[in-house]
Amino acid sequence: MENGVFVGGGGDAYGVKQWLRLDYANRHGLVAGATGTGKTVTLQILAEGFSAQGVPVFMADLKGDLSGLAKPGSAEFKLHQPFTDRARTIGFEDYAYRDFPVTFWDLFGDQGHPIRTTVAEMGPLLISRLLELSEAQEGILNIAFRVADEEGLPLLDLKDLQSMLVWLGENSGTVSLRYGNIATQSVGAIQRRLLVLENQGGADFFGEPALVLRDLMRTDANGNGQINILAADKLMGSPRLYATFLLWLLSELFEELPEVGDPDKPKLVFFFDEAHLLFDDAPKALVDKVEQVARLIRSKGVGVYFITQNPDDIPEDILGQLGNRVQHALRAFTARDRKALRMAAETYRENPAFDTETAIREVGVGEAVTSMLERKGIPGMVERTLIRPPSSQLGPITPAERGGIMGASDLADKYTQRLDRQSAFEILAQRTAEAAAAAEAAEQKEAELDAAMREYTAGRRYTGTRVGRSTSQPTRTSRTSRKDESLGEAIANVVVKELKGTTGRRIVRGILGGLFKAR
Repeated sequence: MENGVFVGGGGDAYGVKQWLRLDYANRHGLVAGATGTGKTVTLQILAEGFSAQGVPVFMADLKGDLSGLAKPGSAEFKLHQPFTDRARTIGFEDYAYRDFPVTFWDLFGDQGHPIRTTVAEMGPLLISRLLELSEAQEGILNIAFRVADEEGLPLLDLKDLQSMLVWLGENSGTVSLRYGNIATQSVGAIQRRLLVLENQGGADFFGEPALVLRDLMRTDANGNGQINILAADKLMGSPRLYATFLLWLLSELFEELPEVGDPDKPKLVFFFDEAHLLFDDAPKALVDKVEQVARLIRSKGVGVYFITQNPDDIPEDILGQLGNRVQHALRAFTARDRKALRMAAETYRENPAFDTETAIREVGVGEAVTSMLERKGIPGMVERTLIRPPSSQLGPITPAERGGIMGASDLADKYTQRLDRQSAFEILAQRTAEAAAAAEAAEQKEAELDAAMREYTAGRRYTGTRVGRSTSQPTRTSRTSRKDESLGEAIANVVVKELKGTTGRRIVRGILGGLFKAR
């Protein structure tokens, strides 16, 4: 099949060959199965197939095994003979070893090019999900984003958001009149969550230069789609950060890409491994957002493939949109497992040749029960399938080989160096410094006025006059009178001048209270 990805099939005990049609590849898909049943190899051969057809791929590598896509397989590999035997069995005539163009990415910048986004681009909804905030805390976070936007304070990294929250806490009385109550205890709770995120490495993710989506959607000189591999072994130590990042990336693709309808092949295929992390304890608003993205992003030419151990991990409304399916073996040791197995079997179009539930339970490693969309988007009949062998290396490449690929990438200079331009943190720090300087100047002026008043009082006492009395004054010489009047006029002029000036206005209305309005 020229316009498709060969998945497997064939053999006397198996059905027809299974092809994933490129013109229906943006209708999304599911790869499911218990641990150790072959999901990683299935991901590898799907990435190979899409890349060979000029379709870029983005996928997370949880164990490091997918890095082998960058290196061709070898006849010296211990599974070489089983692979060639299987290729012959399923009629894979074009089977040969080869490598594929790979770009490595890493949120922490260790095993790939750094991936960053700004706090503003992530938005309050996803950050609230990331920090596991309560409804009241999420409301305060929304206020912080709103005020920052109105006051021209860019939120780029975590220290910007932390500074913005500090300002909200200090000015909660004024801001609460417009946006609602801002409890300092809730602000403190958000700050503590941000500290935990920072300790988990989240500070590396927020900042600039931010990821440019077109860098994920490239082809090489031979027309092969670039395979973008996210190093996720360390990232899985912060599973909520992992899930939130992938959801953010999907949302960005949805918002930025233009409508293309039903293209001949996808513009990008996105694999969402360990998909259950996205939905565990997720609020309804977030699940609704995922459903919306999954439903509409196919019109942007993006195919989304969820990888999980059990189809039951995916909400039913989203599961119903996954037309292309590869189901590896499910184990049924408990009543809940048996129920999930039965429900998984019921989602397939039945094949009279075998019982689907039994087949899902009995298929071996490297085998699967598959169903691909056919013409007009009709689900294909379920088939027992031998998954084709990979052409690239099975297993990880060495750190030296990874480093060589990263160093040769034209994206290395673009993303390696972190930028730190002026943003909310620097602007608020500057305003605080200006306020402190103004307060210090006001105090100095007040001290000068006090000194002048003391000098004037001392002069009045010297001439025998009591300050503040309206009774008759002692006799003074004209020279003394002119001296006292000149001093009084000087003090009055200084007072009037200061009250008319910038410092005087700040004293009258309060320095910190009017700081934002005076920017």
